[in-house]
Amino acid sequence: QVHLVESGGGLVEAGQSLRLSCEVSRRFSIMNDIGWYHQSPGKQRELVARISAGGMTNYGDAVKGRFTISRDLAKNMAYLQMNGLKPEDTGVYYCNVAPLKLRDYWGQGTQVTVSS
Repeated sequence: QVHLVESGGGLVEAGQSLRLSCEVSRRFSIMNDIGWYHQSPGKQRELVARISAGGMTNYGDAVKGRFTISRDLAKNMAYLQMNGLKPEDTGVYYCNVAPLKLRDYWGQGTQVTVSS
């Protein structure tokens, strides 16, 4: 069964924006912590943005001020608004929630490519 589906990636020029979406199976609530992760070629997956059950957000230094994480509890979805994209943002983006991350379950991710 598919539990996570990321979408919204694409090819853009530096400085442009994208909005990524994450559909989470309703058997896994996004009320708890949810995060967005970035994986560049040859690098390990790294957390770039997260939102806690209480709505507190945290961002990696590289994306702070440019990316915004949000969620829609009614739809059990999370989003990542990516503004001012840079070539170094290129890579595959994944979302995840604690119960699935604990079991090392990941979706297919969505590819973001930023040209200079």
